Amino acid sequence: MKVGLLVGRETSFPERFIEHVNSSDYGFEAEMIHVGGVKAVDPCEYKIIIDRISHEVPFYRCFLKTAALAGSIIINNPFWWSADDKMFGTALLAKLGIAIPKTVLLPQKEYIPAISNESLRNLEYPIKWQEIVDYTGLPAIMKPYDGGGWKNVYKIHSMDELMHFYNQTGTICMMLQEFINFDRYVRCYTIGKKNVLIMPYDPSKPYLQGQYFLEEGYLEPALRDRITKECILLNEALGYDMNTVEFAIRDGIPYAIDFTNPAPDADAKSVGEENQQWLIKHMAELCAEYAFKGYTPYKQLNWVEMMNPPVKVGGGKK
Repeated sequence: MKVGLLVGRETSFPERFIEHVNSSDYGFEAEMIHVGGVKAVDPCEYKIIIDRISHEVPFYRCFLKTAALAGSIIINNPFWWSADDKMFGTALLAKLGIAIPKTVLLPQKEYIPAISNESLRNLEYPIKWQEIVDYTGLPAIMKPYDGGGWKNVYKIHSMDELMHFYNQTGTICMMLQEFINFDRYVRCYTIGKKNVLIMPYDPSKPYLQGQYFLEEGYLEPALRDRITKECILLNEALGYDMNTVEFAIRDGIPYAIDFTNPAPDADAKSVGEENQQWLIKHMAELCAEYAFKGYTPYKQLNWVEMMNPPVKVGGGKK
């Protein structure tokens, strides 16, 4: 039985995961996937595939959907990953009772040439910028509604800055979000909808440049329990088996800032050796659980349940 890894430029996580699995007694082997032309009727030799790159390579995403049809279990579910976005996730979290920043979806600045004025007859114009800013407040964060990796993210301090950066976004659909002036910040690995590692994190430092740190007592027990429960609830609702969730904590309330990261950073140089070891161990255990217990994750993605989420956890929206 094989577990295959589909990866991008990262090295330490896939190499160490493969070494860990193949030197342990999990009952399966792990290796890098090599894929070329894919026939529609091809079987797939991998029981489980860990996807770390299909969000950037459409060929890989289509291959993974075909592999799922052939019976492979994909982490994360490529069908939902193709459909999700940060705006929907934010609205879903509000229904779940998880605190979120005030958020507004913005019309695109530009459109592809095939889109004419007649194509946009339903679009309100001019945009009511003052009304939007009055709602989110300033400073605010403008970011893509479906982006990642801190790409095209802007901190906005004034209406002039908002217009300046918005005018640079081109065809990218953006959203404007209240800036939570936090006193603490955490990023949480969530594996298998049940294992949560809370990592104190400093987002003010350059992206992926050693902003994780260890600090005993960083969170009081009640706050740690709340964040753990909300990570699990969020991932159950979104159907993710590998994710990171970021919370900005203000006045004791954890606000979910970023939570759709199905291929989260896993490099030892940025997350740290101890955090990466935790991820490798729990990912290997999750693969073993799926491989030998006959679990089919695709049955859990129930749109009716998603649109009618369970009772709120409390702690509340702003």
